[in-house]
Amino acid sequence: MAYKVLVVDDSSFFRRRVTDILNKDPKLNVIDVAVNGQEAVDKALALKPDVITMDIEMPVLNGIEAVKKIMAQSPTAILMFSSLTHQGAKATLEALEAGALDFLPKKFSEIAKNTDEAGSLLRQRVIEIARKPGFIKPRVRSTVATAKSTVSTNKLTREHTRRVQPVASTEKSSANVLKRSSGKEYKLLAIGTSTGGPVALQKILVELQQNFPLPIIIVQHMPAAFTAAFASRLNSLCKITVKEAADGDILKPGCAYLAPGGRQMIISGNDKSAKIKILDDDSPKITFKPSVDISFGSAAKVFLGQVLGVILTGMGSDGKEGSRMLKAKGATIWSQDEQSCVVYGMPQAIDKAGISQLSLPLDAMAASMVKEVERG
Repeated sequence: MAYKVLVVDDSSFFRRRVTDILNKDPKLNVIDVAVNGQEAVDKALALKPDVITMDIEMPVLNGIEAVKKIMAQSPTAILMFSSLTHQGAKATLEALEAGALDFLPKKFSEIAKNTDEAGSLLRQRVIEIARKPGFIKPRVRSTVATAKSTVSTNKLTREHTRRVQPVASTEKSSANVLKRSSGKEYKLLAIGTSTGGPVALQKILVELQQNFPLPIIIVQHMPAAFTAAFASRLNSLCKITVKEAADGDILKPGCAYLAPGGRQMIISGNDKSAKIKILDDDSPKITFKPSVDISFGSAAKVFLGQVLGVILTGMGSDGKEGSRMLKAKGATIWSQDEQSCVVYGMPQAIDKAGISQLSLPLDAMAASMVKEVERG
């Protein structure tokens, strides 16, 4: 049976094109359209679609407010369309925090063209989030009492096991990870993620204290216009410092460096004075910019085995080869478990390859990281 889709946009042209693109896949069926946020709320409640594609800027009720109402009344998988601007990035991040699962840049030129690539990506993303019906739960917005102080985070209410899940591997993992660390010495925490990553990263990073003992590098698949806004948002919510990585940044404990969209983040130097290089990348051979594989691979050369590498929710397999390189140097590799992932693709790739040594639910990830890297 095909997944039912509701297309929401105030542009009649965009509604028609998105409908045509989605209906080309027999697994998808656009059952109706809505021209504003309020109509989307009403039709979500009446029609019970599996997925909603949602514009942000609309009359009567905008996309962010529509997401909030839908998640409160009839929780549904929602994919946002966002303009490639700083303001569009901020609005998209708010929609994700309100409960939307994924987003795509709203590129009229690509939608207008009959390009197989753009259509295939849209269909793939809609199908992926449609497959997670049990993940869709009402979300509670987080509140910040004061920047860098008391933080009350929204809890992912997905009902999943809270027990640490061992992964089939040549190395035995233990459910005692929350109680006792392995005793290894670490000099870097490296995180790679894609679809579902913004919410997962916020969930983890807000739980880390200001005195977290390691620098953190983060590779999140995002357009160039989004990463500065995302880093700024995280920085306002977290006790640690979060910034968009810049060329020449020196890695410091208690600071997280988010790879800038559209470019590659490389770790250079040595383990005592490592710094970041940001490189332009026009290579057609590299799909993701930034790429988890490239950043993790460079970390393996600088820090060898003194890295805790973590692959979170995301589509595809970026991070598998970089994680393999890290593990070959003796690094520790963890993955997010399937139940708590929006899309299990990236963690699944390293789980199936026997690279991940531990699979953890999102709710347990931050506490496990702290326990594993604590010193003394």
